[in-house]
Amino acid sequence: MATARSVAAETPSQNGLLANGRRRAIIEHVTPQIDGGRFPIKRIVGDVVVVEADAFADGHGALVCYLRYRKEDTAEWTDVPMASLGNDRWQAKFTVGELGRYLYTVQAWVDHFASWRHDLEKKVEAGQDVTIELRIGAVLLSEMSQRATGEAATKLKTWSEQLAAAMTRPDYSPGAGGEGSRIIRASTSGSPQPNPLPEGERIGSSSETLDALIALALSDELAALARRFPDRRFATTNDVELVVVVDRERARYSTWYEMFPRSAAGEPGRHGTFRDCETRLAYVAAMGFDVLYLPPIHPIGQTYRKGRNNALPVAAGDPGSPWGIGVAEGGHTAIHPELGTLDDFRHLVARVRDFGLEVALDLAFQCSPDHPWVKEHPEWFVWRPDGTAQYAENPPKKYQDIYPLDFESDYWQDLWGELERIVRFWIDQGVRIFRVDNPHTKPFSFWEWLIAEIKKDYPEVIFLAEAFTRPKLMHDLAKRGFSQSYTYFAWRNTKDEITDYFEVLTGSELKEYFRPNLWPNTPDILPEYLQYGGRPAFMARLVLAATLGASYGIYGPAFELFENQAVAPGREEYLDSEKYQIRCWPIDRPDSLKDFIARVNRIRRENPALQRDDGLRFHPVDNEQIIAYSKSTPDRRDIILTVVNLDPHHTQSGWGQLWLEALGLDPRQPYQVHDLLTDARYLWHGPKNYVELDPRVVPAHIFRIRHRVRTERDFEYYL
Repeated sequence: MATARSVAAETPSQNGLLANGRRRAIIEHVTPQIDGGRFPIKRIVGDVVVVEADAFADGHGALVCYLRYRKEDTAEWTDVPMASLGNDRWQAKFTVGELGRYLYTVQAWVDHFASWRHDLEKKVEAGQDVTIELRIGAVLLSEMSQRATGEAATKLKTWSEQLAAAMTRPDYSPGAGGEGSRIIRASTSGSPQPNPLPEGERIGSSSETLDALIALALSDELAALARRFPDRRFATTNDVELVVVVDRERARYSTWYEMFPRSAAGEPGRHGTFRDCETRLAYVAAMGFDVLYLPPIHPIGQTYRKGRNNALPVAAGDPGSPWGIGVAEGGHTAIHPELGTLDDFRHLVARVRDFGLEVALDLAFQCSPDHPWVKEHPEWFVWRPDGTAQYAENPPKKYQDIYPLDFESDYWQDLWGELERIVRFWIDQGVRIFRVDNPHTKPFSFWEWLIAEIKKDYPEVIFLAEAFTRPKLMHDLAKRGFSQSYTYFAWRNTKDEITDYFEVLTGSELKEYFRPNLWPNTPDILPEYLQYGGRPAFMARLVLAATLGASYGIYGPAFELFENQAVAPGREEYLDSEKYQIRCWPIDRPDSLKDFIARVNRIRRENPALQRDDGLRFHPVDNEQIIAYSKSTPDRRDIILTVVNLDPHHTQSGWGQLWLEALGLDPRQPYQVHDLLTDARYLWHGPKNYVELDPRVVPAHIFRIRHRVRTERDFEYYL
């Protein structure tokens, strides 16, 4: 004979299924979230986070679904009711108003009060006797009064007693008895309002009295109190508390200019200094940049120092590569003596701010053979059988002037701590932006830890990942905390390549955590397109970078002077690369692109649509050499249409087809396109329009679309 078993005895733990058996709501597919909540999404101060979830329950009870959020360093949650989108999908939103980390989750439960109210309303409409329902409501209100406080608790207790006194009458129907129907007064929202009984009046069975109780039960005021004091005992909460990392605006929208301080002297043969850099600030600011990125500024080792064009042996006077960091006198917290002193650097940081810019400093966690750590901490390096330290290699290439750090060392924790100390040292000098060299060659867990530790104290710090590697690695680094990331933009040249790549960047899950920073050139990369396209190629790539991405950068003055000589055919390295020698740049050359760059950057500053990566849409053109795409703000008040001739050698023309409805434009109305590069204006009609671009003049249009708006006074103006 079977014996009864205790349910409690079967409960494996307090977190087991049986322990949660009265939690009826199911929550699934909460978005946005990255890898099941393992990594945070990213937002900017002031952004609205839109959260959706599937939520449902058994039976026909009313489901209530709430979005909950809080700042990570506060204990109290803020609840936002989620609206039904249909098909058990729910949505709500919240604004992230401060730097730092926010938590958010979704909670749902079967709400007995809402279910009761809904059923009561239906029975009243059907003319059924509802006195028993009113007594059931009395119990719900009594329980609610115990959850409430102050005046609300007193009011709920009184109303509970009134509902409990409802008596059954066989001949009752709502509103019967003449004047009774007038006791239920509709509010402006259409919901009945309470008509409290006069104090001391006996609650009887008249239709007038029962109608008053129904009005009370269905009132907006009672519904509002029910929302304030819900019964959450059996609420289901999403398994994972999701995280939003909130950065400052510059993490999303920034314009970078890379410059070697040692080449800032302005005269041949002299090593530049930080004071020379200060004389360049007006030049950089006039072009409209807001971040001045400096390659490593530390002492450069002598052992295996590389000569001009990466040659060995080094010639006398060759300055070496700034990425070969460290001499016996100092390493990553020291200043290369020919640049100046630490005080000179701090002075430069302050002067940069005076021009509306910020300094970004290179973090290159590697050492020259002369770095103090090689002797002081040999345990942080890999040693070969011949007793020498392992240098960096990418066979057949050898980088004898660089020793990688051994992150598998038994003393890895000490190494991590020292690298964190370096970052904090430069923060103390006023640096808040770091470009990280080759982060994919260090453990990803290290970056996740380091960035989180720094942002606890300095949430305004920005980290840019310089990782030209496989996509999954680049994406994982962004998940681990990097604020911005380099991209494959330098190698995306055709219309199909550009379209496919940016549709992935802006239209997939990547948009939640991967912020692209587009660079048409770097000291390491001179793309083939720039080598053979001449001045028009540089102009086209600048427009593409500046309008496709909210953040972009150039390596100058090589870019504005369209430096295009490669070290050898088929190679992407510069001839006479500034990485290995000092260059004297003729920045006042009359054919410089500095004025064109300034105009493009001014367009970016004046048009919010170009300061975001969302809102990007590509539009068909019947010529594969012409690409067209638009960006718009969410309210469509700023709409930018960019058209670029990708052929740097020939005039190209074609008919474009705009998705007018997607841009919020009425296809029946004309609209003006204002070319912000040339100041030309055109009145277009309909989706199909003609464009023609001569690369020898300007290889691109940046149109601001101005559309007609009709005011209440029937006055039309262009927005």
